Amino acid sequence: MALAVPNFSEGRDAEAIESISAAFAGAELLDRHSDGIHHRTVLTLYAPAPELLGALVAGAEACVERIDIGDHQGAHPRIGALDVCPLVWLSEDEHAATRSLALDAAAAIAELDLPVFLYGELASEPSRAERAYFRRGGIAALSDRMRSGTLRPDFGPAEPHPTAGAVLVTARPPLAAFNIELDTADLAAAAAIAAELRESGGGLAGVRAIAIDLGDRAQVSTNVHDPAAVPLATVIERVRELGVRRGVRPLSGEVVGLVPEASLRGLPEDVPLAGFDPATQVLERRIQPPT
Repeated sequence: MALAVPNFSEGRDAEAIESISAAFAGAELLDRHSDGIHHRTVLTLYAPAPELLGALVAGAEACVERIDIGDHQGAHPRIGALDVCPLVWLSEDEHAATRSLALDAAAAIAELDLPVFLYGELASEPSRAERAYFRRGGIAALSDRMRSGTLRPDFGPAEPHPTAGAVLVTARPPLAAFNIELDTADLAAAAAIAAELRESGGGLAGVRAIAIDLGDRAQVSTNVHDPAAVPLATVIERVRELGVRRGVRPLSGEVVGLVPEASLRGLPEDVPLAGFDPATQVLERRIQPPT
């Protein structure tokens, strides 16, 4: 069995979300999270490797058919209709097989005339490890870099797909996608907190963070790459500390998709997880990894 967490760039059109999600139906859908402000949907899929590979290709094809990235206006950075497609290992015994499956998925998705870039531990060089390297400047900047020959895909055509852009693929262990809503609409304050929170700014190890404008509130949106070592409570408390001198505090948290049980230890009572259901969103309660 194998796990994948494809993210596609549609979070508002309910019919399109249903149609694209249905295209991934060759795998079991463990979770779906859509957000209109981020304009993004995150699926968690589980299936035997051959079925999962087929589901990812079918889903990628639906993304190409239904999403025009040129018309996309959302708060979350992206470079494509099927923006990222990580394959996830649940135990070290699955690590090598998951890497192999991710490479197979990248090659198969590229057959749809989609450029595919490998990131994370599959990156062809260290500078390409972070998603931000490809997203910097948006799809227009990516197009310029590709057309000038300064950025070449690992699989697929040398230029972006005219409507679907490009895709990022990796293999990784489980992470926690976690958003923290602040008690302010001050986006500059949220951006300053995110800058100090993320690892690249001297913050928490393995944490990536950006600021998102929710309209009436600002949000710090994070990916926590080792949520057992850096549980969500640690992220919340660091946001609290960084917010003190800016006169803001964390109001609530939001888990996107599934998270490991260890990520939830020690959560503070004054920062509730909005809509969180442990029965459906704790990874170990949905999947029993091999022993």
